[in-house]
Amino acid sequence: MKRIATKVGVSVGGDLEGEATRGFIDAWHRAERGEKFRERHYAFENWRTLWRVLTGKRMEILGHVRRHRPASVRALAKALKRDYSNVHADVRALVDAKLMTATKAGLRADYDVIETKIKL
Repeated sequence: MKRIATKVGVSVGGDLEGEATRGFIDAWHRAERGEKFRERHYAFENWRTLWRVLTGKRMEILGHVRRHRPASVRALAKALKRDYSNVHADVRALVDAKLMTATKAGLRADYDVIETKIKL
């Protein structure tokens, strides 16, 4: 069975509306060609805003969740050997940013790549 490519796009600064339009048109053309894909795109106003959401520890959490799909925040904190309350705050920030999902079934980060484009 062919695996569907998944990615999250992140843009920082620039023409956010124009980026969204170009991304939609690109996805439309790929769908017309019959490509199978799932992707999301998020835009941040500036680098500082992105940095507040995607810290080094949160990137570590995303990678671990992608590979292991822990059943709970407690299990994640234990696996990472980190304080539960800090991990819980990081998970909440990632869920709020829609970069991760948390359900009764566990934690998930259902994409393979975070592709970042930063305007100077």
